[in-house]
Amino acid sequence: QVQLVQSGGGSVQAGGSLRLSCAASGSTGSIGWMAWFRQAPGKEREGVATLNTGGLSTYYGDSVKGRFTISEDNAKKTVYLEMNKVEPEDTAMYYCAAHVRGTPLIYALKRDDYKYWGQGTQVTVSS
Repeated sequence: QVQLVQSGGGSVQAGGSLRLSCAASGSTGSIGWMAWFRQAPGKEREGVATLNTGGLSTYYGDSVKGRFTISEDNAKKTVYLEMNKVEPEDTAMYYCAAHVRGTPLIYALKRDDYKYWGQGTQVTVSS
């Protein structure tokens, strides 16, 4: 079992920056990829960014490329999402998620491929 605890988030003005954190505990050795998803009211959950833990691979959703950066601190078992140049369209509940190593990951940001989820944190961007 893996537990994910999120922190960060809040309100920010358009053009500003925000950082989200996701600390993993439990069977962290079983984690393959760590990702961030978001869900705005009335919309589907959308993949934002994902990272291959301990490796160099990252993938980003088209809407955040060039603005958001996913990174990890292996020693702290924590993944971050640095959000820059935020836009009102970035307003959503953000979730971190963990994929289990050795299980299928057909598409890097397909929500069904991630087994463990954080509690969610709200990000609100005002114009």
